[in-house]
Amino acid sequence: MALLHPSTPDETPTMELPEESALLRIFIGEQDRYDHKPLYEAIVLKARELHLGGATVLRGSMGYGQSSRIHTSKILHLSMDLPIVIEIVDSKEKLDAFLPVLGGMMEGGLVTLERAQVIHYRPGKPKR
Repeated sequence: MALLHPSTPDETPTMELPEESALLRIFIGEQDRYDHKPLYEAIVLKARELHLGGATVLRGSMGYGQSSRIHTSKILHLSMDLPIVIEIVDSKEKLDAFLPVLGGMMEGGLVTLERAQVIHYRPGKPKR
C-alpha cells in the first residue's frame, strides 16, 4: 500500500511503494479526450488525486492498435493522433480499485496490468 508521509517543510506528501507492486500500462491516442481535456492529462490528474504512487506519460513515434492503422511522426505521414502510453505504479490493490474509474474515462484503448518489483523510490538529490 502506498503511504503518504510529510517530507518537506511545506508538508508536501511523498509516497512509499511496497517492493511487490504493480504496473498499470494504458495505451491510448494523443487525440483522445475526457471532459474537454487530453485523456492522458485527465488520467494522470485523477491518479494523483487518488494518491497513486506515480505516473508517467510517454509519447510514441509510431504504433498501431486494433484498427491496424499506422500512426507515425514521420514528416511525410504526419499523424495528429500519435500513440500515448501512461504508466502508473502502485500496489495491485490500489490499481485494481482505480480500474473502474479508468474504465469510466476511456472509450477505447488497451490497458494492461503486470507485477513490478520496486527497487527504489525516493526523491532525487543533486549530485555534486
